[in-house]
Amino acid sequence: MRKVWSATLMALVLNSGTPAAHAAPKTHWIATWATAQELAPTVPDVPNVPPTVKRPNFRGSRGNARPEPPTDIHDKTIRMTARVGVGGHKIRIELSNAFGKKPVILGAVHIARKGEGSAIVVGTDRSLTFSGHQEIKIPPGVVATSDPVDLSLPASSNVAVSIYVRDSEGIPTTHALGLHTSYLAEGNETASDEMPASSTTTTSYMWLSGIDVLAPIDRFTIVALGDSITDGFKTTVDANHAWPTLLQDRLLSTAGSPKASVLNEGISGNQVLQDGAGVGALARFDRDVLSRPNVRWIVLLEGINDINIHGQIEGAEALRAGDLIAGYQQLIARAHMHNIKVMGATLTPEEGVWLAGPIGEATRQAVNEWIRSPGNFDAVVDFDKVLCTPGDAAKLRPDLDPGDHIHPNDAGNELMARQFVLADFKR
Repeated sequence: MRKVWSATLMALVLNSGTPAAHAAPKTHWIATWATAQELAPTVPDVPNVPPTVKRPNFRGSRGNARPEPPTDIHDKTIRMTARVGVGGHKIRIELSNAFGKKPVILGAVHIARKGEGSAIVVGTDRSLTFSGHQEIKIPPGVVATSDPVDLSLPASSNVAVSIYVRDSEGIPTTHALGLHTSYLAEGNETASDEMPASSTTTTSYMWLSGIDVLAPIDRFTIVALGDSITDGFKTTVDANHAWPTLLQDRLLSTAGSPKASVLNEGISGNQVLQDGAGVGALARFDRDVLSRPNVRWIVLLEGINDINIHGQIEGAEALRAGDLIAGYQQLIARAHMHNIKVMGATLTPEEGVWLAGPIGEATRQAVNEWIRSPGNFDAVVDFDKVLCTPGDAAKLRPDLDPGDHIHPNDAGNELMARQFVLADFKR
């Protein structure tokens, strides 16, 4: 009887939910790619601009302005390219109708390893389902997550996401500055090895907002939260030269460094405190940061648009350094509530920009002094120090200036990515 009771007691202990009964998980879901959703590109409404000041053209030719996404996509397939960070063998995607005014009906969604041009790697195509259904209707404001599928995905590889839009009305929920060529064709071409020769192209993402992988437990996600300088404005299309991607490359290729994906959640023209080109950082924080699985760090580079649009004037309504700092403090506090650390990035020089002036420059310098001060952020990366012209702290280095005096070129983005101390992300 004693042996029987001993065996029974041991069985109860082993099945009681104690740590001995449950091995630690070896994998978890992390976000390996994402983009921030926005409304159609807009020119900011800047108060008190003298009539002699010429506003820039934010729309125009490829590479020189934010592209305008197609409208009223109906009975068409769009194939989009995304360059993931951390790899894995199981994958799922997120589609968003965050800013749609009408439901969108997607008849089919596929994912595959990307080949050359519009082609996919043969044998890697996977049809995605949503709660078991191939077709999905996404109402306005709703996000849909696909069922996971098996797909071997190496780190730093390109995937093609193909969406057949059976019915849509109006401007889609989009990210205008996708920086990768997307292909748009008539009918359902989601399973095609290559898009038809008659396809048109755009560099915008439509409805696609995130990709997750099931990764080893030591992998995690970093969110780069920012504006056009983070978005990669003025970097080369299809070249992966935005600084978040280059930082990700360093993390994934450097021996001994933490292995993490870096999500580019920049929106060109975005502000911290107010809406404009996309809703402000404070308003989109939950959607673009907290909703992503296993985020451990944020790199925050944002505020120059707040200064230019609201802080280049004097008077009671003018934005001051303290206003922007208070916004940073809110973002830091909210991140810390979720055990996410925040790295502050200094605001970069912009002398020569149509809106820049001495009032805003004084605010930028005051904000940067606060960012650099110990104890305000969990870590700091000093972009301003390496991008400014020696002897002229307000001016972007000429060799890094593509001509607009504010957005670093490809070489400038490479220099920014090299400023990170990778060991900081081990904290």
